[in-house]
Amino acid sequence: MSGLEIERKFLVHKRGDEYKRDAYSSSRIKQGYICSGHGRTVRVRIRDTKGYLTIKGPSLNGGMTRYEFEKEITLDEAEHLMRLCEPGIIDKTRYLVKSGSHTFEVDEFYGDNEGLVMAEVELGSENEPYEKPDFIADEVTGDRRFYNSYLRQMPFAVWKKDLPEEFR
Repeated sequence: MSGLEIERKFLVHKRGDEYKRDAYSSSRIKQGYICSGHGRTVRVRIRDTKGYLTIKGPSLNGGMTRYEFEKEITLDEAEHLMRLCEPGIIDKTRYLVKSGSHTFEVDEFYGDNEGLVMAEVELGSENEPYEKPDFIADEVTGDRRFYNSYLRQMPFAVWKKDLPEEFR
């Protein structure tokens, strides 16, 4: 897959695990960054038993749009490439939740990012309407603290005190 990725990011209310009950699928993801800087990233991801190599360009329009190239690679290739990654591996479970005609990807983080739960929805255009599930809270699109490449360097454990209690 390659082309423009248009997505919005949100924090998830911590009052329950509604997103888990509503999910039609879940998978464990571990990802590392071969390089990240100047808004560009080269990422290696292992999702359950599959590997992926992803290249992302700098964000546009307040962080909502960016170029993305993704290629499935073998699990063996992904495991070898993970050894080349910068320090700080992202570890999370992703839940897929249908809402209207869209799917929200809800990520529950582990390790130094434990306690952070975020959701993303991919859109066909920046103005495309979508239905937000009840568990969706504040929008954080464009807030770099919530980029996985940033969480790798500056984990949630370091700065979560800056957020309201509801999101810690």
